[in-house]
Amino acid sequence: MTTASDRARRIRDSAHRIRLNALHMGEVQGQGYVGQALGAADVLAAVYLDQLRHRADDPHWDDRDRFLLSTGHYAIALYAALAEAGIIPQEELDTYGSDDSRLPMSGMASYTPGMEISGGSLGHGLTVAVGMALGLRHQGSDARVFTFLSDGELNEGSTWESAMGAASHRLGNLTALVDMNALQADGPTADVLSIEPAEDKWASFGWHTQRVDGNDPEAILAAFDAIDDRDPVGAPQVILFDVKVGRGVPLLENREKNHFMRIDEHEWAISREQLIAGYEGANR
Repeated sequence: MTTASDRARRIRDSAHRIRLNALHMGEVQGQGYVGQALGAADVLAAVYLDQLRHRADDPHWDDRDRFLLSTGHYAIALYAALAEAGIIPQEELDTYGSDDSRLPMSGMASYTPGMEISGGSLGHGLTVAVGMALGLRHQGSDARVFTFLSDGELNEGSTWESAMGAASHRLGNLTALVDMNALQADGPTADVLSIEPAEDKWASFGWHTQRVDGNDPEAILAAFDAIDDRDPVGAPQVILFDVKVGRGVPLLENREKNHFMRIDEHEWAISREQLIAGYEGANR
């Protein structure tokens, strides 16, 4: 029997590999949204190893759960998670962002197995997810829809229109996962356009709302467990994950401008060493 601690350890180990692979892909290009990948690794590990119903050898299986990456620039993190799930080969990560690669720097459904939508038009992911969840219900499918969006997308009116629509249609098969990293391209989210109190806002739109530490596997799994048995035609679900950009690599966590990182050649080795040392220290 798998215990809660076993599940959490599996997620923690997977998230570590996702972070290592994100660093590797970033080094291929010398830059990228590495900080976001490090922050989101625990959530993505939980989604793909513990929650998502899928077939690695058949990414278009009709009965699969859907995972929609609204934040297309987080593709570097999703590719690492897809490799963890066996959907894309590990060695293909070496081609990240290269000419003719299936792994472009921003996620595109037409290129990558397991990529459900072409994200990047921020504020649109939840809109697509609402339509997809409603369509699956009309088809009599019990598949679930997860959409991953950023806290910056809570500045978009289309996000709140979609939130209102999901509640109105009682899309209990829809779960929104919000990356609350408190950072946008123009600076801290709170300075650009305050979104707090985010929990109260989602709840007022009719969503079942949770907010947890998105870098704590135990808390992440507990949040997912809390929605497992909810009514599929009940309230839609949202989990707000507070995460740290650059999680696990102090060099990057403390960098002043870490939305899109340009990392010096010698810093990649330092980043890996810090990540591995922190992981091994926590598991002694």
